[in-house]
Amino acid sequence: MQERERGVTVPKMSLWNIVSHMPQEELSSLSPEFPRSLRCLLADWLENQPWEFISGSDAFCTSVASRLFSAMLEKLRGAAGAEGQQCQVLQQVNGLENTYRRDPLRLVAVLRAVLEGEKAAVLKRDHHLPLSFHRRQEELKFGVGLQRLQHRVREIREIREIQALRDGPAGEGTGRDGAGAAPQELPTLILEAVKELEAVKQQVLKRIQIWKRQQQLAGNGAVFEENLAPLQKRCEDLVEVHFQLQQQAMAASAELGPELLPRLLERFSEVLSSLVKSSFLVEKQPPQVLKTQTKFQASVRFLLGPRLMKAAPKPPMVRADMVTEKQARELSLSTYSNTPSESTGEIMHNVVALETNPTSGTCCANFKNVLLKKIKRCERKGSESVTEEKCAVLFSTSVALTPSNASVHLQVLSLPIVVIVHGNQDNNAKATVLWDNAFSEIERVPFVVAERVPWEKMCDTLNLKFMAEVQTTKGLLKEHYFFLAQKIFNDHSASLEDFQSRNVSWAQFNKEILPGRGFTFWQWFDGVLDLTKRCLKSYWSDRLIIGFISKQYVCKLLSTEPDGTFLLRFSDSEIGGVTIAYVTRGKDGSSQVENIQPFSAKDLSIRSLGDRIRDLGQLRNLYPNTPKDQAFGSHYNKEQTGKDGRGYVSTAIKMTVESERDQEPPSSMGAPPAPMFPVPVPQPESLQPLPGSLCPPAPFCPQPVPPGYPESNMNVMVPDSLTPFPRTPPILPPSLSMDPALPLCQDPAFGNPGAFMPNQYLPGEASQLLPGGPSSELQDEEMPELPPELPPFPGVVDVPLQSPPRWMSPGMDPPSSSDLEQLLHNVTLFPPFAPPPQHSEYPDSSWGLGEARWDDGARPGHA
Repeated sequence: MQERERGVTVPKMSLWNIVSHMPQEELSSLSPEFPRSLRCLLADWLENQPWEFISGSDAFCTSVASRLFSAMLEKLRGAAGAEGQQCQVLQQVNGLENTYRRDPLRLVAVLRAVLEGEKAAVLKRDHHLPLSFHRRQEELKFGVGLQRLQHRVREIREIREIQALRDGPAGEGTGRDGAGAAPQELPTLILEAVKELEAVKQQVLKRIQIWKRQQQLAGNGAVFEENLAPLQKRCEDLVEVHFQLQQQAMAASAELGPELLPRLLERFSEVLSSLVKSSFLVEKQPPQVLKTQTKFQASVRFLLGPRLMKAAPKPPMVRADMVTEKQARELSLSTYSNTPSESTGEIMHNVVALETNPTSGTCCANFKNVLLKKIKRCERKGSESVTEEKCAVLFSTSVALTPSNASVHLQVLSLPIVVIVHGNQDNNAKATVLWDNAFSEIERVPFVVAERVPWEKMCDTLNLKFMAEVQTTKGLLKEHYFFLAQKIFNDHSASLEDFQSRNVSWAQFNKEILPGRGFTFWQWFDGVLDLTKRCLKSYWSDRLIIGFISKQYVCKLLSTEPDGTFLLRFSDSEIGGVTIAYVTRGKDGSSQVENIQPFSAKDLSIRSLGDRIRDLGQLRNLYPNTPKDQAFGSHYNKEQTGKDGRGYVSTAIKMTVESERDQEPPSSMGAPPAPMFPVPVPQPESLQPLPGSLCPPAPFCPQPVPPGYPESNMNVMVPDSLTPFPRTPPILPPSLSMDPALPLCQDPAFGNPGAFMPNQYLPGEASQLLPGGPSSELQDEEMPELPPELPPFPGVVDVPLQSPPRWMSPGMDPPSSSDLEQLLHNVTLFPPFAPPPQHSEYPDSSWGLGEARWDDGARPGHA
């Protein structure tokens, strides 16, 4: 049902919303005593009444049934005129009135049977009922219980008043028969009322536990109604009835006797104490992954504070202390009656006043600038890491209650917290919190959680977390679960049904390294979450990304598709990467599937996924057969052309993918011509290895390309009309050759000597191409400065050739062809006709001007 989609706000679904769309034959067997047309007119109103909780035939049930019967007749008469079938409906209403006026409890039984039949029909088809229906039923049950208690108080008061009149002014009964019956009837009524009070109290405590559990699930992304006002009103109404009932019991002490009264007063005290202690809640939880030396906020709320706290000159103070898992267990066993002897962490600004706000009617203590200065680790069990160690914040205070002025000690624990000291622990700490939030029980020993859980529950948890983190209504599909199961269980032979009956362990989730990888399942999945949240939310929401699918299954899907068919999947070998798989033609003309090297969040922040797909002409149709412009057109960014507001020519970053033929060595037919100027052959002893200054600086160190991915390139494109230079690789002029006797690359045309290489990416210049400007990670003094005479485009150098280079002897003959070939073979500098090697953090990417490319080593700003 729509309401089961967690992580997003969904409309409430009533039982009638479902039943009204079911075939009539499925509902024909429901109670024939109540016409189906009238059920339609009553719609949601019928299931919002406590028909199921009016049991018995006493005065209370009869009065409630009579009130509901009158309200129903009025509702039907009002709806009859609006439906335009007034005559027929009124006849049916009159028939109901004649049948049930004298016996409204019979009508209650009929309507109870109607609702039971509808619930059974929905359960048979959908296997569950709407969550809002369950919540409404719980509210109705509490309301009936509270009304019954209020009726008991009135009933006891009336009996006592009648007894007082019978006893006369002197307190002696004028009629022994009547006076003798009252003492036996009154204790029985009070005992029944106390029993009902305890039952309603249990309902309130259970509702508080449910609220706490929902708050914990909200840590994983579940929908959570934080408003505590309805729960506070329940507590206040119940405490009010408690005081009234206790007052009546004290007034009837003579009838109750010296043995029964103390036992009743003890039960009254226990009811009040449990309500008071349970109504002290953590309204705003501290961060469940908490880094030391980091400020955080939290707040606690005392639901019964406005009703019970005595107006004191100084409000009570609430203290926050960090406790270990062991200390938390000791506190739970002692029913929160003791304070731990020592804190496991030093917390600053941890004492705040518990104050009542008359305007909002709340009693809260707000911790706004709490700081966990340091943490003291405890002994861990087995192979447990620091990111598996759980602790909690204990909030405690003592308050004086009215009207008895009794002092009560209040304590409440926060949700489990994992304390970290470095950001690299965050990922594993989030795994511990996710597991605890998802699979802990409402009533448990702190902070025990199952080591193995059903895979089906794990799927629900991953889906919940995914939708909440990405902020999307499009969750995971069963095909996605199948791929995830194969990954976490390392089993590619089982079926989807086989996985549904399996259990997954905490070790498989985030302790064991995946086969052939360097990371755990959760570390990989969290990387997908982060990438999708930051860069792919709209693509995922539009169902353009299959995502969770193996490379092998992609090949099976695409192997029979036409050229240019492609799909998007999350990288299986890298954390936080998305790749494009597409169909192309091999050397032998056969169809084959290629996978482009995965794009990280950094890549997609430079150029979006939609624009990259537009750049690649090899991509034509999104699998199975949607033209890429139709699928991704709304995700394309408008390309800027012409000049910008400052008069500069606009540039654009384009992506290309190198095919196999691009990577083949050039043939003799395609070799570039020899230089048109003489190049002398230096002596072998004059040749030296390249100095380190020619190598790219540290942030631009190359990394190997993962096997199996074709390389892609990012080129800076300048419009052809604005580019007067020939679009060919630059030729290294002789003036840039090395002379052992002179500084590197020194030439008369250069004002300042410095290391320069045409194939080397210039970080100082290229960083201006990025939206953010120069990288903050590179200091100005680290960037090579270009001489003022250098042309504006690196690699295209205009050097006069009238005079020979300085290092040539005046009488030296021009070198022969073999000498020249040997020189070009030995010199370490790249020849102008050989493609430069990839120097990049992203091995598939290079930057270029027009069609000539230069390796950047690494993108600006990325170490």
